[in-house]
Amino acid sequence: MLRNLFATARRFASSDSPRKVVVCSNGTIAAWHPPQEFPYEHTKPIDLSSKTDQTSSSRLSAAARASQARVVLENPRRASPQRRRPATSPEIMHFSNRFLNRSTVKVVDLGLISYGAALKQQQKFVELVKANKSETQSLNFILALEHQPVYTVGIRSKGYTKEEEERLKALGAEFYRTSRGGLITFHGPGQLVLYPICDVRRVSTKQLGVRSFVDKLEQTIIDSATDGFGIHNVGRTENTGVWVNGERKLAAIGIAVSGGVSYHGIAINCNTDLTWFDNIVGCGIEGVSTTSLSLETRRNISVSEARPILLNSFANNFECLLS
Repeated sequence: MLRNLFATARRFASSDSPRKVVVCSNGTIAAWHPPQEFPYEHTKPIDLSSKTDQTSSSRLSAAARASQARVVLENPRRASPQRRRPATSPEIMHFSNRFLNRSTVKVVDLGLISYGAALKQQQKFVELVKANKSETQSLNFILALEHQPVYTVGIRSKGYTKEEEERLKALGAEFYRTSRGGLITFHGPGQLVLYPICDVRRVSTKQLGVRSFVDKLEQTIIDSATDGFGIHNVGRTENTGVWVNGERKLAAIGIAVSGGVSYHGIAINCNTDLTWFDNIVGCGIEGVSTTSLSLETRRNISVSEARPILLNSFANNFECLLS
């Protein structure tokens, strides 16, 4: 019997069999299979709970590493990513809003033109701006030009008789009584004239009245003469216009407003023949003289040179865009 048991045990323990066999003290033979590697990797049973924990841990770790990398790239000197700068500062927002709210003023170049023809052009553009006043975006124009020789008188024209008118016409100039403010002045070649045909209250980023509109026109000339041409002591006096040292008139200003729309405007002497002014008392002021950009700078300054400087100054003072 024992021989049979040992024979069986030897058979179980043979090298051909993976099973293990022991003989207990009571003669019992015990056999078992040792654990083996699973031969098929992709069909091997997995512990889902263990895999989920590992995946979550891996994702958290990757997210943490990415966050740290962003902090280092954005600001290597700062260890904590919690404090953030505002995307846009209030100053930048204020500037961008003001820029976006700027109106556009279209520049119309009329060249050398008679006063009567220019007056008709003004009236046409005034009606265009009036017709647009109900629209969200204001409509504005600047007529840039030179006049053929002409003497014009503003609304205070009672002192100019028919005989005075004929005397001035005999000099080779036209004569017009106009609706602008101011007294008598001369316009002619070599003088840059700008007629802003604008919705007064909406042409600037700030709502303007007539007085503040005129102030900005004056400042447009002052900035142009000072910054653009380096002329000193340019400014205002108790009289209308822009003056050098308070005694030499460089530019004339006279506007009118109809239905909230401006017309007429400013005239600055560039290389004008100033002898035309010798025949009148400019703006009714005795004892003063007239000057020009060329005279003050002692070089020839043409209308074409002055034009972009004046227009740029207008855009800066009225905070508008030119097209």
